[in-house]
Amino acid sequence: MLSGVQWLDASLVALLGLLIGSFMNVVVYRMPVMLERQWKAEGAEMMELELPEQEPFNLAVPRSRCPHCGHAITWYENIPVLSYLALGGKCSACKAHISARYPLVEITVAALFFYCIWTHGANATGLAWCAFSAILLTAALIDWDTTLLPDDLTLPLMWLGLVAAALQWIPVTLESSLWGAVGGYMSLWLVYWGFKLATGKEGMGFGDFKLFAALGAWFGWQTLIPMILMASVIGAVIGIAMKINANLREGGYVPFGPFLAGAGFAALVFGPQALRQVLGL
Repeated sequence: MLSGVQWLDASLVALLGLLIGSFMNVVVYRMPVMLERQWKAEGAEMMELELPEQEPFNLAVPRSRCPHCGHAITWYENIPVLSYLALGGKCSACKAHISARYPLVEITVAALFFYCIWTHGANATGLAWCAFSAILLTAALIDWDTTLLPDDLTLPLMWLGLVAAALQWIPVTLESSLWGAVGGYMSLWLVYWGFKLATGKEGMGFGDFKLFAALGAWFGWQTLIPMILMASVIGAVIGIAMKINANLREGGYVPFGPFLAGAGFAALVFGPQALRQVLGL
């Protein structure tokens, strides 16, 4: 049974999760655009070309707008979950449909934050797992939308896992965390090059190596095998289902990052030991 204080702590952090989930929706949309602009600018600089001047575009500006009519979203139209319900899932100006993913992300983050504080308490451990959940979900959503896993997310996630292990915020030794990061990266790096040498094609992106390294840092090297097996099996099943239903994107790619993230969330909820026991490891 949770005490009143535990319920209050978990509920307050869950409310924070709603706000962070709202911000994550912004990051998921804007970060790929920001990176694309950055790459174009760097390429133009290398080729000594001039790009036309563009308006500032980052996580803060411009204000969020309806993609259909350009209506600037007011603060009271941007309250997590409540505004979506009040608007009936439609833009207040043009009545175009607003994706249900926005409130679903907010609710998911709130639920994850509640679980982390409920399980670990309102302390460094609980907050560390909240940060893990937010970053991992953001990376998974971006990868699903764009097949891109930004270094701005995967590398901080890995370093945070190593720091959390070093400070004993998580039940993983620094040695296990370090070798988890090394093993996570190198295992997929070897698979990548083996597949490329055998087929001449690239089977995954470098971001997958870094994401798996981050998961290894958080859960230790002992959990790498069950996580990669879980991600591979679920990814294969969903990929086949999408192919049968002709839902594959152009090029036939299914991003692997979301399935790695799913394995990471399974390890968070059920525990690394439970994953190993399922496979008899």
